[in-house]
Amino acid sequence: MSEAASSTSTVTLSYPKAGSSNELLDEQGAALANKCMAFMSGSGMSTRFIYRAIEDAGGVPIVNADRTKSTLGYTVSPDNATKLVGLLAVNCDMEKWDIRDALEQAATEAEVANSSAQIVLTENLYAAAYGPQSPAGRPFFSTGVSVDALKAFRERTYGLNGAVLSATGIPDHSAFCAEVGEVLSASHVGSADAAAPLSYIGGESRVAVPGSGYAHVALAFQSPGSSVLANIVKCVFDVVGQPSGASGFTGDGFVGIYGGSASPGGIVDSMTSAIKTATSGDAIKRAKGLAKAEALFALDGGSTSLANVMTASVLETGTFSGPADVAKAYDAVTESQVKSALTSVLKSNPSLAAVGDITSVPYHATVASLLK
Repeated sequence: MSEAASSTSTVTLSYPKAGSSNELLDEQGAALANKCMAFMSGSGMSTRFIYRAIEDAGGVPIVNADRTKSTLGYTVSPDNATKLVGLLAVNCDMEKWDIRDALEQAATEAEVANSSAQIVLTENLYAAAYGPQSPAGRPFFSTGVSVDALKAFRERTYGLNGAVLSATGIPDHSAFCAEVGEVLSASHVGSADAAAPLSYIGGESRVAVPGSGYAHVALAFQSPGSSVLANIVKCVFDVVGQPSGASGFTGDGFVGIYGGSASPGGIVDSMTSAIKTATSGDAIKRAKGLAKAEALFALDGGSTSLANVMTASVLETGTFSGPADVAKAYDAVTESQVKSALTSVLKSNPSLAAVGDITSVPYHATVASLLK
């Protein structure tokens, strides 16, 4: 998938089976560790050579991974857009020094993540939404994966079969595809197996930090399905939560509302009260406009942001049509469709995550009853 309007080129290759929700039980931490293996030696090139090639082309590397996918990419001038494509699908040599460095980096990232209340809250929300023993519910920031498991995960998930290549600032799509096909012809193809589905169940996960004087609380529900509806519902939660300082958010398969307060019992009451007003016509009208503006702003936020939007669209719908069709998709959603989506969302079993001084944060059963 490519587009021609950007003045710079961002090329990304996303592996939708390389997120942590595809880890087997003995592979926990493999997604994070393999993310840290990005651009390391392989296909006859050393790590130093790979980074030097990116630098010489004036490129800026991109590496991201989460529960649903792993993405490698770079931003560069359009005339060098295809020059580095092969580096996104290197057949990693798994040299012992690269593995050592990757595991050390993964441990550092996990340590930093575990010291952030917001990240800990997010990790626990996934545990609540999908169950702490499920692949999607287990921590993404895990350490201690064995070398054998790290290698097995990469072999199984970092294949071109099912991967999505997105590129911005490409004037000639056909020429770009032809050159990319030739460059990637020797890369690992992998199996045609689909990525593991996420099975939402809802529940609770709490981390007490007595004496911290502050609590972070997230309340989430099963996503209504399409990203357009999910984003509108998220913005509805933004609108109704604004008076109490709460805000909406989306995640992989869920949509919710977040609040933080030194009086956590009060913030939960405010969040649940706000949710009950979510189906008002005024809130929905404002939310539609806000969601549409956010979507269009993401398209106009630079070539990297645009490449991310293109990838997300291809993974969800199989295609990307451009800004005009994005706007039409939001304009086409009716108030009744949003109300129906909200009704469906709020009927799902809520997921509650709380981190901090949570003594007065009500438990899941109480919160669920408040929403009836």
